[in-house]
Amino acid sequence: MKGDLFSSEHVVRPAAAPGMSVENARCVRYAVDGEMYARQGAMIAHRGDLRFERKGQGVGGMLKRAVTGEGLPLMAVRGRGEAWFAHEAQNCFVVEVEPGDQFTVNGRNVLCFDPTLSYGIRTVKGSGIAGGGLFNSVFGGQGRLGLVCEGNPLVIPVTAQHPVYVDTDAVVGWTTQMQTSLHRSQSIGSMLRGGSGEAVQLMLQGEGFVVVRPSEATPQKAQQH
Repeated sequence: MKGDLFSSEHVVRPAAAPGMSVENARCVRYAVDGEMYARQGAMIAHRGDLRFERKGQGVGGMLKRAVTGEGLPLMAVRGRGEAWFAHEAQNCFVVEVEPGDQFTVNGRNVLCFDPTLSYGIRTVKGSGIAGGGLFNSVFGGQGRLGLVCEGNPLVIPVTAQHPVYVDTDAVVGWTTQMQTSLHRSQSIGSMLRGGSGEAVQLMLQGEGFVVVRPSEATPQKAQQH
């Protein structure tokens, strides 16, 4: 066979080492030697001796759903082989979580992660009922976390002097050393006249980074994730 399709840009090479790596802009490869976790339905191909099992709501108290039904449907991948993961052709990224780090991320942006990472669902502090029930996944420990994002994400530094305000439908995640609260950006009079469509944002203060995507989730699409 010849042609652009079979060029070195597209042909998969053997994994250089166990674990997670970016195969291309829209796909993550995981060379499994034991166990790893991924969102249900994200596997697009695999080879080797691998087993895929639906993950229950609890592993040592880490995998749980909030009472609102918010959660991350997971599967465990066990054995030895290679698997490729993707979601709706979204862009893929790998985050290295180091000891002492914690990263808060929207569950819809999680693709896969190492079993050495701890995982839990927490309420976003300061969101309250007005925030529509903001629940995010919090990862800690040490390991790699594979994420997806619609479009190219913006990574915005947050400092004590310059807090950042983000749309709750556009935020992907943030480093957890920061404080969060809701911020109203328009007056009551403006809201009564129809508003700007940007009434409330999540304010992040402190030192760290926040990741946002260049689009907002529509209510229908948010429910699908």
